[in-house]
Formats: sequence, structure tokens, C-alpha cells
Amino acid sequence: MASSYSTDLKLELMVTGENSGTWGDKTNTNLNLIQQAIAGYESIDVASADVTLAMTNATISNARNMVLNLTGTLAGTRVVNVPDGIEKTYIVADNTTRSGNTLTIKTVSGTGVAIPEGKTVLVYSDGTNVNDVFFLKDIVEDTTPQLGGDLDANGNNILIDSTNSINDENDNEQIKFATTASAVNEFTVTNAATGNAPALTATGGDTNIDLSITPKGIGRVVLGAGAIQQVTEKATVTATAASGTINFDAITQAVLYYTSDASGNWTLNIRGDSSNSLDSIMDTGESLTIVHMVTQGGTAYYNSAVQVDGSSVTPEWQGGSAPTGGNASSVDVYSYTVIKTGSATFTVLAAQIQFA
Repeated sequence: MASSYSTDLKLELMVTGENSGTWGDKTNTNLNLIQQAIAGYESIDVASADVTLAMTNATISNARNMVLNLTGTLAGTRVVNVPDGIEKTYIVADNTTRSGNTLTIKTVSGTGVAIPEGKTVLVYSDGTNVNDVFFLKDIVEDTTPQLGGDLDANGNNILIDSTNSINDENDNEQIKFATTASAVNEFTVTNAATGNAPALTATGGDTNIDLSITPKGIGRVVLGAGAIQQVTEKATVTATAASGTINFDAITQAVLYYTSDASGNWTLNIRGDSSNSLDSIMDTGESLTIVHMVTQGGTAYYNSAVQVDGSSVTPEWQGGSAPTGGNASSVDVYSYTVIKTGSATFTVLAAQIQFA
């Protein structure tokens, strides 16, 4: 009876009484083939074409190696084929230059496994197809996975399903996420160097984005300890003399302080800024309060007219009547509470107070 060959590694299977005098050589050949299957390494260039590996009876063959190192600059999508009908494990290292092309290892008639770019993976052929092992699977079987070091997303995102959370070490929810399918805006969290404050910023596709902080039920928004504390407003202090038309930019300041003596009566125009109307930055039912501080010399002047976005409004003045003059040698402080009651429609409550 003649020798046969094993299905997977193609080792020569000799029968009793055959190959008299050559058993030693043939046994050594079989051992070398087993060694190749266990420890063999081969570098395979896949740059210019697909590669079909061979598994030849009783002969050193590239499909028998344990480690396949794939190299070359891929000119297109590439496939490495292993023979149908053999069962074997492979360690596959991708050391190619991809240029956006995919690289797959499969049996001749199978669909196979896509090799991640620049990675080394463990796969096996079951005779029909090449399958991936743990390295390419989602880690769903391990219900309590633990890291041995920092988790580096390597430039990729971490995806969290809607209503799921980041939990503390006691498995209590710490940050819970809700999603909007069409979302274009988001938070950006930025740390800071010494002497600077970290930032929580509204960012995204829209030009102007509100930042919403909403308590639950009748709970409060607390800044600091116990109540709203340590809140400051932006004030612009300038050596300017009040006169003519003065633009008050509500986006950039809450207080505008003119430190030079007024030189004439003035019209105050309240707006967002030079690029944004007050109407565009306020919703109906919202209000804001601003303060204009005017230094007066020996001859005093006063705010004789008020505008919003360049259109005249008639304020409701504290005490029932508009001022008809200023207060000499003092600082006159004008406060204006602007309430938006409709589109481009405002009620203004105004007051003049003397400080000397």
C-alpha cells in the first residue's frame, strides 16, 4: 500500500513495510513540515496582485507557515487566499502601505476576514472559510472588562448609546447621555494651564448657540456654595465724553462707564453689537438690564432719547417722567431694563440716579 498524505498539513503517512531504508529521511521531512506549521514565518508581498498560497504534499509550502507577514504598497484591494479544505491557525501581520485599500485573508471559496491596517491578528481556517479569533471581535462576552492602563481612543470617538451613562466605581450613574438624531451642536470641554480657567463651551454647526443648564423640578442652578455666588458682569470703562448717539453693545458688556465729562445730550442705542441686533439675541419673554454711567462736569447733560436696534422707543421712567437734565459735578447712573414682548418689540424701564 502506497503512502497517503494528511488532510491539513500534507504530511506523508507511511504504511508498515513501505519505504525501506528511507523512513528516517521521510520522518525528518515530516518533522520539518510540522516545525513550519508551528513556528514558520514568511514575508509575502501583496503590492501588485492577489496571492494564493499553496499547501503541497510533503513539501515546504508558504500556506503551512504559522506567521504570515504581509508587505508592499497596495495598488488596489488585495486578497490572500489559503487553500480550501485545510484546517489551520495563522498569525497575520499587516505591514503594508494601504492608501485606502482593503486587505483580506480567506479560503479560495470563502469570504474571509478583513485585516485591520497596521495590526497583527490571529485567524483560523475551518476548511471552508477563514475566521477571526478574539482580536477582531467586540468584547461582549466579558461582562466586567478591566484595563491595565489608560484607554487611548487613538483619534477615534467613543460611542455611547442614548440614555446610557458613565458610572462611578459603585456602578452609580455619574454622567448620563441623551442623543438627538439630527444633532449639530455639542459641548466642548477644554482644560487650562496655570493661571487660566478650564472651559465648558457650546460649539457646533450653528453660528449662535445657547448654553442650557436645566435643574430638575423646582431645583436651583447653584454656582459656588449654597447659592449663586461670586458672579461678575463685564464692564467697559473708557475715557469718553457722552454726546451724540452712543451704541451700547449688550453682548460685550453690562456696564458702560464714561469717565470724561459729558459734552452734550445723547441718544442711547441699545443693540447686540455691530453685527447682531438685540432682537436676534433675545427671545420673546426675556429681559436684560444694562447700566450707563456718565461723568458730569460743571455743565450737566442728560440722556434725551433711547433706541433699540436703531429704532426709537419711549421708556417708562422711574418716578413717572423722563429726566430733563443731568447733575453737575457728579456721576449720573442710568439703568435700563429691556423686555422683549414680541418680534422687534420692546418695553424699556429706565431710571436716572445721581452719585456725587
